[in-house]
Amino acid sequence: MTTALIHSPHFLDHDTGPGHPERPDRLRAVTRALRDHGLWDRLIHLDFGPATSATITRVHAPAYIDRLVEACHLGRGYIDSPDSVIGLASEEIARLAAGGAVAAADAVAGGVVDRAFCAVRPPGHHAEADRSMGFCLYNNIAIAAAHLIAQHGLERVAIVDFDVHHGNGTQHIFEHRDDVLFASLHQDPLTLYPGTGHARETGVAGGEGYTINVPLPAGADDAVCLRAWRQQVRPRVLAYRPQALLISAGFDAAAADPLAHLEVSVDGFEQLTRELRDVAEQCCDGRIISMLEGGYDLNALGEGVARHVELLL
Repeated sequence: MTTALIHSPHFLDHDTGPGHPERPDRLRAVTRALRDHGLWDRLIHLDFGPATSATITRVHAPAYIDRLVEACHLGRGYIDSPDSVIGLASEEIARLAAGGAVAAADAVAGGVVDRAFCAVRPPGHHAEADRSMGFCLYNNIAIAAAHLIAQHGLERVAIVDFDVHHGNGTQHIFEHRDDVLFASLHQDPLTLYPGTGHARETGVAGGEGYTINVPLPAGADDAVCLRAWRQQVRPRVLAYRPQALLISAGFDAAAADPLAHLEVSVDGFEQLTRELRDVAEQCCDGRIISMLEGGYDLNALGEGVARHVELLL
């Protein structure tokens, strides 16, 4: 399978300041691991530019975009929440990350490549339609999904989110719709940010039944996580028969991660990726777009991404 990489050194310019978990060293760890594992030169490096406002407003309110632009221009330290730190260039870099997501969607939908991994920052899955949360400014994976539907005519897109934190932003954007199936495996919201993603959250109105939340108890290991995927998520994704599979790939469920309390190993991430790949091969000719989300222990992040990307290849 041909697999593209979305990456830019400009992503390092999103300055979150000293001590912030979502720091430029995260991407340095990812690129170093891809090189060390001999994967960097096997990937197709795509050119891309910033997403247009018209593309972003498929999922975000225009007023939110205006607020973010203004906050960066005025030099404010954060937007909406103190953990969503911004600098002067942060909106431009977030727009570039969204543009990378769109370029990946175009390349996969257009048959240029079979799969893509987007090593972008800032991450996106906590960003709701009208506000920033949890380090996220624009919701990259939601933008990619909406682009596949609007620009490429797809009728069914599945998003599987295995970040340890619930993808509240992605759910918020799509919970009223049936053309996106959103499934999230995450630590129990009673014990972890952002406090959403209870099993009872299954969609709203016409989107009822197209949101799947699987909370996992603190301390859950590979066996618990994989069993939850196999029993509660995989059958639903297969039944939905998506035309493309999108992955919010967070590696903060790792045992060493400082921001959560799950015990997933690198082998666990590898096995979950293998099974996601197999689902894509059954449903949508193997088409996958994977988006980097969380992961704050640099060693676990680098090794997790390397195993993930190797299987996409």
